[in-house]
Amino acid sequence: MLREHAHPDRSTPAGVPGGRLNLLLSRAGWQPDPWVDRLPRMLEPMGIQSHIAHNADTAQRVIDSNAIHIAVVDLALPLDSTLGSPAEESGPRLLNLLSRLASPPPIVVIKRNRTARDDMRELNAALRAGAFAVVDRPNAQRDLESLLEVLRRCLTRHYEGRWPNTSSGAHN
Repeated sequence: MLREHAHPDRSTPAGVPGGRLNLLLSRAGWQPDPWVDRLPRMLEPMGIQSHIAHNADTAQRVIDSNAIHIAVVDLALPLDSTLGSPAEESGPRLLNLLSRLASPPPIVVIKRNRTARDDMRELNAALRAGAFAVVDRPNAQRDLESLLEVLRRCLTRHYEGRWPNTSSGAHN
């Protein structure tokens, strides 16, 4: 299931020359009112179009059809949406896919709650894939504010504080 928060008939927001910033958000977990559902409502007024992927297949379709400027990858992202079966996690697969794009976006990795040893392995894998930042899964409002600050730093460092050029279409 893919939800895109966009209004194609709406004019480009002030200060956003040439279009929007495309943000890929991977949604893992089924907690009530997850951070990934709150973030698009907060970012849309600034001209950020959020593409929420609930599994690896949906993330692949989003990447194939949109230029992704920043990606937030939850390592616990399920491979598919098969109900009733244990979900195979595919966050590392998505990291690999993003890192192999012709123009890889900055990637923010959301860690799983694992043992210290597994945590270190995931951190190393994320850094090898070129992750911009690795953060804990946001739970409280202050965690969400920290994630917003990381996204702001992505824009500042990777795009030199300017909105990316969105006229080029999808990554292929």
